[in-house]
Amino acid sequence: MTPPSPVLALARASRRLSGRTIVEDLTLGVHRGQVLGLLGVNGAGKSTTLRMMAGMLAPTSGEVALDGVDLYADLGRARRDIGHLPEEPPLYNELTVAEYLAFCARLHGLPRRGVDAAVDTAIARCDLGEVRRRLCGLLSKGFRQRVGLAQAIVHAPRLIVLDEPASGLDPVQALRLRELVASLRADHAVVLSTHVLSDVVACCDHVAILHRGRLRHTGALAELDDGAALRVRVERALTIADWQAIPIVAGAAPIDAHGWRVTLHEGADTAALATAIAAQGFGLQELRADANALEAIFVRIAESEAQAA
Repeated sequence: MTPPSPVLALARASRRLSGRTIVEDLTLGVHRGQVLGLLGVNGAGKSTTLRMMAGMLAPTSGEVALDGVDLYADLGRARRDIGHLPEEPPLYNELTVAEYLAFCARLHGLPRRGVDAAVDTAIARCDLGEVRRRLCGLLSKGFRQRVGLAQAIVHAPRLIVLDEPASGLDPVQALRLRELVASLRADHAVVLSTHVLSDVVACCDHVAILHRGRLRHTGALAELDDGAALRVRVERALTIADWQAIPIVAGAAPIDAHGWRVTLHEGADTAALATAIAAQGFGLQELRADANALEAIFVRIAESEAQAA
């Protein structure tokens, strides 16, 4: 069976400015059902990459395709099929939340008869009911971020591009926004750029790391074993002895009653661990890379490049 084509595909996309290469030969794909975390230190090329993905900046060479069609050959598709949240939400302070979202829906090409329903759906999804009639200029930082996200999804785009959506939020606001972003994978392909590795672990299932304009690592978070730890959540309350009964487990430390940080012996992978957990009847609820695994790869890339400079 042929795997589905990615919603977004960059093929050797490069962008040069004033003789300097900002992004070079970037090949990357994002499928519906995926949340891709885009990582990199300052100056890595993340902002330029996001702008190319969002239909705002054409590559100097290479191609950016949406559903297999060159995005920059038909920029009307970007307006209809891409939702973009820049780091600072583009709100109109003199409009109410509902008025602003209706305006955005029309900008994205929704027919007038469908605008009210689209606005209601976005407001419900982003939990904005209590402020729908409030002026955007009077909103708190947390609500402004959620309204910004609502405008990015109001037209039900195929692709959503988010730049630091949790920036400046308090821990409770950030948690709610992460949950909302993670839920978007059900209906969309999502790209999330952030400096916070814990946001990537909480929201994303795939990661791409840029450094000095080039793609240095890409893959599923669940595959970031590399001798590092995994976060596992199970239905049963377990002991360390329960984990030691699984031959591929090198160690296990409790996080809470049902959450564990598990390390594997060299050569073992997450698929084998998932099979073993099922065989033991632990009731697997979650299995993902630990933030430390991602951090180790991120730091290794940055340090190796610095030493090579």
